[in-house]
Amino acid sequence: MLLHSNQSYLRVTINLVVNGILRCGRKRLLPVCVVSWLLWLAMGPAAPKAAALSMESFALDSIAAWGKFPRFCVGVYQWGDKFFNSYDSTYVQGSGKRWNVKMKLDSWFDQYDFRLIDGYRMEMASRPSTTLGFYITYLAVSVGYDLNLSKYFTGAERTRQRFNFQFNCSLFALEFQTMQNDIGTTISRMGMPDDIKRTDIKFHGINTRQWQLDMYYFFNHRHYSQAAAFYYSKIQVKSSGSLYAGLSFWNQRFDFDFRSLEGELFRNLPETWNYLYNVKNMNYALKVGYAYNWVFHKGWCLGVSVSPMIGLRKGSVNRPGERHTSFALSNQMRASIVYNLNKRWFFGLVGRYDAGLIYDKEHSLLTGMLTAEMSAGFRFDLW
Repeated sequence: MLLHSNQSYLRVTINLVVNGILRCGRKRLLPVCVVSWLLWLAMGPAAPKAAALSMESFALDSIAAWGKFPRFCVGVYQWGDKFFNSYDSTYVQGSGKRWNVKMKLDSWFDQYDFRLIDGYRMEMASRPSTTLGFYITYLAVSVGYDLNLSKYFTGAERTRQRFNFQFNCSLFALEFQTMQNDIGTTISRMGMPDDIKRTDIKFHGINTRQWQLDMYYFFNHRHYSQAAAFYYSKIQVKSSGSLYAGLSFWNQRFDFDFRSLEGELFRNLPETWNYLYNVKNMNYALKVGYAYNWVFHKGWCLGVSVSPMIGLRKGSVNRPGERHTSFALSNQMRASIVYNLNKRWFFGLVGRYDAGLIYDKEHSLLTGMLTAEMSAGFRFDLW
């Protein structure tokens, strides 16, 4: 009987590997095999019970009954969930569902506002990059696929790149994002402060790369939930806000080549630039902000959040061989409106703006990235 159960478990493992190969391709064959082998080692003593997998087998109590190691994992999860993700139910509640599916329409663009000698200004921005994504989530694990609508509708062979990672619990949040633009922008305004002209000049001499890591703690974490306003995993049932603070680190690599431009702009660039502008720096800052969720009607939540960052910048601006230390200034602003219907359906609009400032005696550069997303989803349980 034990041999038969182990053979069944082996078939389950082989199926996992085969399906993983078919889904992930040959490049991910090794990770799939390693994960399956670890599952075999971790669950081997519980193989007789794991052989007859069913939906009910994945309930926490059922998993704990598989053996000592699964029971230990369940215990750690339950302790961590209570310690890191507990709220006052008068203010914040869970949906009571472990699973959700979501469709998300996401659009973003980056912008650069130069202020040069004697107040001369030049503003440029990229065209929006828009994606349509479908996601399925179980507890804190989410997988999905994004379809790049901008590429299909505009026919562009290359697009700007962005990556986001967020981890959020009641106590703290961890966020990491990257952005790269080597495709181009459009110069939309230029001129002296009293004579700003609207333009539509394509500019391809750009290559910007940046990443940012934020870690911060919520002081009123029992009553305020960032997840309720921006990630749909909790539900704010009574208005509340929280001060939060932490650390922020970001890295910037900017290269602008203005030699393809002519006329007015070309003449107003600082001579020391030699028609090239480059930035290479690392920033270390204290992040302090305040967020508030306003529940103005049952099921509705309006969320706002503002967090300036002040610290030190180390690096160079237009002088690659010279590194200097100066003040680092940045700011993040968010706003959202979320509607929850019977704790099952959720709909939301979320906007985010990240701004930064780079400056020296000859110029200042205000950078920004604007993101807007629209989501709709359904929460459910399989067991």
